[in-house]
Amino acid sequence: MKQDEFTRQVEYHTDDLKAYEAVSNRVGYVKLVMVMLLGVLIYFLFAWGFPVVLVIVGVVGFVGLIFLWVYHHKIHEKLSRAKGLIAINKRHLARILGEWTAFIDTGAEFACREHPYSSDLDIVGGKSLFQFLNTTHTWHGRQAFARALLEPGFSEDEIVHRQEAIRELSQDIEFSTSMEYSFSKIGSHNAADKLVAELGDGSVFTESRVGKYLLMYMPLLTLTIIAGAMIFGHISLLIGAICAVALQGLAWLIGMGTAHRYVGAVSSRLPYKLGAYTQVIDILQVKNFDSIKIQEIQDKLRATDVSAKEAIVALGKIVDRVNIRHNALIWFGVNVLLLWDFWCAISFEKWKLKYAHRVEGWFTALGEFEGLLSFSNFPNVCGNTSLPVIVREKAIRASKLGHPLISNATRVNNDFVCDDNIFILSGSNMSGKTTFMRTVGINLVLARAGSFVCAREMSFALVEIMTSMRVADDLNEGISTFYAELKRIKAIIEFSKKEPRMLFLIDEIFRGTNSVDRLSGAKTVLAKLDNLGAIGVITTHDLELCEIAAFYPRIENYSFSEEYRDGQICFDYVIRDGKSTSTNAKYLMEMVGITHG
Repeated sequence: MKQDEFTRQVEYHTDDLKAYEAVSNRVGYVKLVMVMLLGVLIYFLFAWGFPVVLVIVGVVGFVGLIFLWVYHHKIHEKLSRAKGLIAINKRHLARILGEWTAFIDTGAEFACREHPYSSDLDIVGGKSLFQFLNTTHTWHGRQAFARALLEPGFSEDEIVHRQEAIRELSQDIEFSTSMEYSFSKIGSHNAADKLVAELGDGSVFTESRVGKYLLMYMPLLTLTIIAGAMIFGHISLLIGAICAVALQGLAWLIGMGTAHRYVGAVSSRLPYKLGAYTQVIDILQVKNFDSIKIQEIQDKLRATDVSAKEAIVALGKIVDRVNIRHNALIWFGVNVLLLWDFWCAISFEKWKLKYAHRVEGWFTALGEFEGLLSFSNFPNVCGNTSLPVIVREKAIRASKLGHPLISNATRVNNDFVCDDNIFILSGSNMSGKTTFMRTVGINLVLARAGSFVCAREMSFALVEIMTSMRVADDLNEGISTFYAELKRIKAIIEFSKKEPRMLFLIDEIFRGTNSVDRLSGAKTVLAKLDNLGAIGVITTHDLELCEIAAFYPRIENYSFSEEYRDGQICFDYVIRDGKSTSTNAKYLMEMVGITHG
């Protein structure tokens, strides 16, 4: 955890901000004075008949003003950077202090009730792991980060390579925050996937080679005729020039819609600041990394045949040409004289033929890197972290395992050793059973993503995760809470038949029915899951269910408890061997005023 480092960074950039603001104010005043002096100079130039000395002074002053404008612009860029880095470091401090739930981006669009574990383990949505860790700013970065949490599917080697990359990035806070700022200048946009699809589709503007030559060289012929008419003043050349311009204007009006549709990706739907992308690529190409994963990303961006930077610079030039259309008068003139829209379309076609096959790979690579940046912040904002080790046996072992979304000041850590076991977790209300179960699940999600986990040490098997915790009814489908839970439990059993390397987490099984059926059903489910070889944790208030452990060697009992001090109930949230020996429902009812009589 690097609270002091983030605080130091905030103070450092705050000092920079104050210095830049002071310089900016001084430059602004000088610019104002120079503009006023140039205005006076222009008056005297006209009044005194443009004397050479004043003309020279005026030219020097105008050049100086341009220099100041450029310099002022650079100062403003430094101001923006200082403000951005202060905001980034303050967000890291908010994570450390437990104030991150106010972050706007919760990843709610990735939420799905049918997902095997995301809702139950708070992976996306409000007060989620996504909201806590996410530092991505681009569409592809957010997708990569969410996919790593929700659909990892990484092999053992891929996880190890991701761990190496995340560790390396976590050790260079200044670089990581600087890269986050650079990505923030690009920004996110929901049409990014469509943009990449259009840039990479490889389609052509026109299949006709003759048509292309006509569109490219007809303006040259027209300009030649116009020049001849202006030089020689011959009536036939003048008529020819008028006819050529009219013909080009007609051709443009006929083909304008087709040209606009073809270049649509680089006009109306280009949300990116291409210069910001170039800056990100520049930094990634120059920086030396030891991790194989980041080196692979670098290789994708700087391939010798077609580099990402070269492509984006070339695309930026096309975008500039296309955007002439925002000035209607100039746009009309250059199209009538030069068939400008067709020239832009043909230039874009050439760009696609050269770069289209690499576009998706570039954007995906940048998104992967941005996703890794998000995970790399975890050990710097969460106390008690480590990189877990993958084991082949069906086991999860951890010392001092804690829930990463609980603040560092109040988190209670527990040891957890599951060697091909099923745990029955009993205990009183509010004693910590469900939170502990989520602690196991959310850390396993982080481990499978190649991330640090909230534990002093952890080893884990590559197992799938399925949960049944926040089961709710569905009025639209006429499904009760109990029936919804039955469907979820059945899905867990069916999945374990296909994939015995699975961790299940079931909270208060069959709470929606009577105690007799609940106990009988729970025993049946546990026997079935034990027979299928699944591992997992199940919580219960039914202490009778704990007796099943005597008949199944793989099933073990653990519990949470509480104590009473000075008439107050106190929880320590520490897991213990064996089943629970205490209850607190009656006491809690009395606390809220529900008593007999």
